[in-house]
Amino acid sequence: MHIPDNYLSPATCAVLTTAMVPVWARAVKKVKTEITKEKMPLLGVGAAFSFLGMMFNLPLPGGTTGHAVGGTLIALMLGPNAACIAVSIALFVQALLFGDGGILAFGANCFNMAFVLPYLGYGIYQLLAGHMKSEKGKLVAAGIGAYAGINAAALCAAVEFGIQPLIYTDASGQALYCPYPLSVSVPAMMIGHLTIAGLAEVIFTVAVYSFVKKTSPGMLYQQRETKVRPVWMLLLLLIVAVPLGLLATGTAWGEWGADEIAQIVTGGKALGYTPDRLANGFSFDALFPDYTIGNMPEWIGYILSAVAGVAVVVIIFKVAASFMKNTDKYDKQ
Repeated sequence: MHIPDNYLSPATCAVLTTAMVPVWARAVKKVKTEITKEKMPLLGVGAAFSFLGMMFNLPLPGGTTGHAVGGTLIALMLGPNAACIAVSIALFVQALLFGDGGILAFGANCFNMAFVLPYLGYGIYQLLAGHMKSEKGKLVAAGIGAYAGINAAALCAAVEFGIQPLIYTDASGQALYCPYPLSVSVPAMMIGHLTIAGLAEVIFTVAVYSFVKKTSPGMLYQQRETKVRPVWMLLLLLIVAVPLGLLATGTAWGEWGADEIAQIVTGGKALGYTPDRLANGFSFDALFPDYTIGNMPEWIGYILSAVAGVAVVVIIFKVAASFMKNTDKYDKQ
């Protein structure tokens, strides 16, 4: 679901980034009142869960891959505004350091995964949980929210892909950016997310949320306590396990490189050409492209990338906390 650069026109990217500015502004303002200085570093923990969740690639129908995002999970733990900021930071680190998602497309990826996903997922959870009396019922509500959130995000990405060939073509009628219309992009994205990726988001959300509620309730929204040692152990376990994400072969739909898209078979035939702006558009060289580090074995590079990514997002929120005023005020929504 990470849209690379040059699949969307600069105008599309600009519109979606502009749409995110007030969302980020409101989220930051709300987080300052909802999250105390002492709990601010926990946003880094939430961002780490999202970062790691997106490294566990799963095989999807059609030979592509997908992953969980964890936006609803973070919203359940720390609130939807915190989730918006945490997922945005995770996406920023992925794009900047690892080339996972485009720099120009950063706003678009945040719109889908840091705005639509957590706010919708949390809203549906709140709507359903109010009618659930048991803890199991609330977990069901969490799973439904997570499933709806990731599929809504996937649909937004599919629409963003699919409108490109409708409005941006060259003189011969060939697409300049993403070459697949809505009739292709929507089913291609949704089949994988309505099945495997959606299920992965449900399992990831419910499993981690249940674990946190049982072992580290102080991490949850509106709680005073901040003892989260078991959560750090879980993060460590996920870091060690991330090479499992390498077992899924194939590229996520819509994330092919300019050197391979012409040969991608869709609807029984290959595209046959490379869109001009996809081949000659914006280029950015990430420090560790595709989570590789030098000539190290792929699985070692993947683990070290996970360590680096988690460290960076945690440090970002620790630094942010250092600029906040001391307070022991009870977190309020």
